[in-house]
Amino acid sequence: MIETLLSFAIATSILAISPGPDNIFVLTQSIVNGRKFGLATVFGLISGCLVHTTLLAFGVSAIIKESENLFFAIKLFGASYLLFLAFKVYKSKANIVFSVNAVEKKTTLQLFKQGFIMNVLNPKVSIFFLAFFPGFLFSDRISHVLQFYILGLIFMLVSLLIFSTIAILAGAISYKIKENAKIGWYLKWMQIVVFMLIAVFILI
Repeated sequence: MIETLLSFAIATSILAISPGPDNIFVLTQSIVNGRKFGLATVFGLISGCLVHTTLLAFGVSAIIKESENLFFAIKLFGASYLLFLAFKVYKSKANIVFSVNAVEKKTTLQLFKQGFIMNVLNPKVSIFFLAFFPGFLFSDRISHVLQFYILGLIFMLVSLLIFSTIAILAGAISYKIKENAKIGWYLKWMQIVVFMLIAVFILI
């Protein structure tokens, strides 16, 4: 149980560090508007994860009760999707690009709402949760709904910690990215390896 949750937390942290629309958005908002505005964006994004966790918890838990074969099909889909994501990352460029020139000034409330809506209305987040979470169910005695919420809470806490660090250290992080071209390459391959390991973990 502890080993599974620890593996989940480590995988989540690597994925949160890896460049993506969410953490790049947090980084640019923090650079242009300041850390307070970056943190407002972070809290909006993380709040949206609660919606995805709830849909997943009740939806997949119901499926598990109905059919073990259907649940296996979900895990098979999840592993396939993660391998597809690994391939997409492999085909993408390693350099990290973020533009702060066209970032619009907004209030903290506006950024919170934008982060929340960005997350909730993004179907890719729903698909990712469906692919990522079921493989880390960790107990036969705890209800599946509660297990999904525990995983969701870990995901949100880890992501909150890393995204908040990005917001607070935005200037230094952007400088390091510009200074060291290899950072993007390291993060790219770290992400590929994690996606592939999680896919294998789900299958076996």
